[in-house]
Amino acid sequence: MSSSSAVVLDNPGLLSELCGVNDRNLRLLEELLGTRIHSRGNELYLEDDEKESHRSMLLRMVDEINVHVGLGHVLNEALIRAVFLSLTENDDEKMELLKEASITVPGRDQKVFPRSVAQAHYLKALDSHDLVIGVGPAGTGKTYLAVAHALRDVLTKKRRKLVLTRPVVEAGESLGYLPGDLAQKINPYLRPLYDAMESLVPYETIQRMEDQRVIEIAPLAYMRGRSLNDCYVILDEAQNTTREQMKMFLTRIGEGSEAVITGDVTQIDLPRKRQSGLLHAVDLLSDIPDIRFSYFTASDVVRNPLVQKIINAYEAESVSEDV
Repeated sequence: MSSSSAVVLDNPGLLSELCGVNDRNLRLLEELLGTRIHSRGNELYLEDDEKESHRSMLLRMVDEINVHVGLGHVLNEALIRAVFLSLTENDDEKMELLKEASITVPGRDQKVFPRSVAQAHYLKALDSHDLVIGVGPAGTGKTYLAVAHALRDVLTKKRRKLVLTRPVVEAGESLGYLPGDLAQKINPYLRPLYDAMESLVPYETIQRMEDQRVIEIAPLAYMRGRSLNDCYVILDEAQNTTREQMKMFLTRIGEGSEAVITGDVTQIDLPRKRQSGLLHAVDLLSDIPDIRFSYFTASDVVRNPLVQKIINAYEAESVSEDV
């Protein structure tokens, strides 16, 4: 193996992060570059040392990743894919956006960074628009980033209150057969919103904010007739709203408020998919410049890499059925 194939890492702590647990990140780098990579000391070696293009790309990726790590990014597979895609497209704007976009949540040790270019554009939209609609499959960070952005605004007193809501739509089970009173029946539907908050701030902080009514979590039906001023409002699982519910929600947005709507149009649990308020809103409101639409695909999934493959399989089946 030629020494010319070696890429030397100036940051001695970077190699272990770049390799990842059980060399998982290193295997991903091999997949992206199409060649075997070995590590030794503070150096990475490419197996096909005659291909200078591979060494050049690896060197550029290491340099970019080192900058991201220096800024506080957590080095993971999603970041590696995003850096590789930006470099492949030779898009300086995307590379800078990945570095610049972040959320600082008070009380959290680390900043929240985007893990894909689509997430970076989403964060930029959250900073610049009063109404953002995020559409894409599960696991792309739509709700998590919106909750992080909202907590930042509420904890820094930019907004007085955070309102989290979602439609209560049965997906194969009847609420009437679930145990407990109404609040206990509804709680499982709202659990994902608590999960997002609890991963960002201590549970005691959430409890205190709820006690002070700074955080309110409620089913969408409870929003009717209200006017939400100076609030940060998130409508999750919006694909399961009806057209009437979506109109009702959109007209609740009051002065000084910001609203984020998230949904996955491939997981509509309504009796008839055409009733979806999210699908209708995307068609009806797409020409309004004050509303920003952010679209995610399976390539933006930041959960277990297996989730991305599962989503691709379902999408492929859907396409074949339509043909």
